[in-house]
Amino acid sequence: MRRNRLVTAMVAATPAVTLAAIGLAPAHDEPLLQTFPLTAPGGVRLVAAADGHRVELPERDTARFSLVGVTWDDPAAAAAGTIQVRTRAAGTHDWTPWRVLETDAPDESGGAEGARVRGASDPLWVGPSDGVQARVVGGDGELPAGLRVDLINPDSPERPRTRMAPAALQRPGRAGAAPLPVRPVPRMLTRSAWGADERIVTGPPGYTGATEVFFVHHTATGNDYSCRSSASIVRGIQAYQVRSKGWNDVGYNFLVDRCGTIFEGRRGGVDRNVLGAHTLGFNTNASSVAVIGDYRSAPVPAAARLSVAQLAAYKLGGAGRAPAGRVVLASGGGPRFAAGRRVLLNRISGHRDAGLTECPGDTFYAQLAVIRRVAGAAPAGLRLRRISGARLWSGRYWTRGPLVPLWDLTTPTRMIDRFDIYVDGRLVLSRANWTRLGRLRLRPGPHTVAVRAVHLSRRTATTTVPVVADVTPPDFTALPRAALTAGTVGSTAPVRLSWAATDPAGLHLVEVTGASRAVLAGAVRSLGGPVPVGRPSTWTVAATDHAGNRRAASFTRTPRILQETAATRTGSWRARPGVGHLGGAAARATSTRSALSWTFTGRSAALVVGRTATSGRIRIYVDGAFQGYADTRATSPLYRRVVWTRAWADAGRHTVRIQPEGTAGRSGVIVDGLAYLS
Repeated sequence: MRRNRLVTAMVAATPAVTLAAIGLAPAHDEPLLQTFPLTAPGGVRLVAAADGHRVELPERDTARFSLVGVTWDDPAAAAAGTIQVRTRAAGTHDWTPWRVLETDAPDESGGAEGARVRGASDPLWVGPSDGVQARVVGGDGELPAGLRVDLINPDSPERPRTRMAPAALQRPGRAGAAPLPVRPVPRMLTRSAWGADERIVTGPPGYTGATEVFFVHHTATGNDYSCRSSASIVRGIQAYQVRSKGWNDVGYNFLVDRCGTIFEGRRGGVDRNVLGAHTLGFNTNASSVAVIGDYRSAPVPAAARLSVAQLAAYKLGGAGRAPAGRVVLASGGGPRFAAGRRVLLNRISGHRDAGLTECPGDTFYAQLAVIRRVAGAAPAGLRLRRISGARLWSGRYWTRGPLVPLWDLTTPTRMIDRFDIYVDGRLVLSRANWTRLGRLRLRPGPHTVAVRAVHLSRRTATTTVPVVADVTPPDFTALPRAALTAGTVGSTAPVRLSWAATDPAGLHLVEVTGASRAVLAGAVRSLGGPVPVGRPSTWTVAATDHAGNRRAASFTRTPRILQETAATRTGSWRARPGVGHLGGAAARATSTRSALSWTFTGRSAALVVGRTATSGRIRIYVDGAFQGYADTRATSPLYRRVVWTRAWADAGRHTVRIQPEGTAGRSGVIVDGLAYLS
């Protein structure tokens, strides 16, 4: 703020001029506004100080107040000198040090508020107080006429914050056949929530064109406040700008406290282009925010910066303007730029860019580049976490049709407008900014599914995945079947199931239920295990592809045993008793002219023998055709072991005949019988 020096000091020495208390029931029936004329006859007493550089008067008692400012008659006049105040804390009665009131000249409303506007300093939040002293210190210059101290008591101190609520809603739109969600309004305290006094707002709100520039201010009300008192400060600012300065309403479109809480400012609708009173010469086609505090040297809290970026993106993005861009605007007239002067401004500008002021303070002004980047950034870190109802295989997602993509991103939700879901380039679904999933149903065939995040600034980021909708189940190229396999035969017989299946979507898994149970990987083609002898066993093999299509096939088989006693014998066979053999005995032969044969109807057969270190080989014939040899030797005795198997695609009548080979040094063989599947 500009200041000249006056060798003048003054304090109010007359009784306060009190206006009717209006607003939120002030504590103890204390007035909303107290005024102390300083330049009226008898209203101020000038006394030369001993050092010749300052004149001052003693402090005075007042009714309770929390915000102080100085106003004067002519809004175009400059408040020469440095205006200082000190106040007395209610309760402790301690006096503060002298504090400077910041001034802008001329008035920032640009005449939009009517003829009753007064010039004024920025108000200073001092908290609950009951005494004041004021002075003007400096060099040469005249004091403006009608100079007075204004004290505002917005309500009782430390009033708890009211609940948060969205300030307004925009109507949902449509993009083609897909309805768009309501554009999200930044979460804020509405005027009713922070307790705006609507009775002092006498004129209707004015409206302007689309937002071309967003101005950032600080209130210069000081930093000595808690966020619980922020609503009181906003009420005080409204009362000061209306009752003291003569404006129609609070001048800013929005306010933000150090904790990032957003307050709805000037009445007229958050989602509308309300004409404010904030930046002389550039109130038209503009919006504004004021951060509560003094940021000439104090750091700007990160929460406040993010809220400012959100508001800027919301207002500029809603008008289709890039927050990180620039614009040329014609000045409406002011001390820095004459009327009609075309000025190049950042879309997000500081108050000082358009006027002769320090606002929003050096520290805050240095942060505007960061705020522009945040407000104008594209959504960051967008990725598909997974797609429910689909599986990833061979670089593509496979689904039967219904699917739910789930996504996330690193950009805060408050900076996002919405998420759009496209299928093959066509918008099919749009979701609110807090949503991270969408439900789709695809027609059979290959598709491209894209999730596009839309920033409040209207910049976008997109992630895309290929998806195939497939409703055809896997095809069994070889139906499930069962065959006897290697192992031990007794009350159960070893059986191996086998199958072959294929699918364009690839096999995800195979599930076997019934006599055997297992869930297997899609690449597995067989499963072995024991099943009871003499009882039917049923299996169901179900193949599922990556899209979730399933095909199942069931079949039933019964393992049966033909012992050696049931065989047709040739040559010399001797009984070999033993509890380890089937039925307690087996048959042993050494001559190559000895033979056993079994005839049965079935799909699979297995030769069951006893094995020893001296057992020889057996020649095997099926339906008269030589099949080869089975070696029955083992390092230690084994009983009821399968040493040879054969399977057929269909059930049929077959004859299996065996005879010892007469192996040198181990010519004997021990045979338990033949197992088969019917």
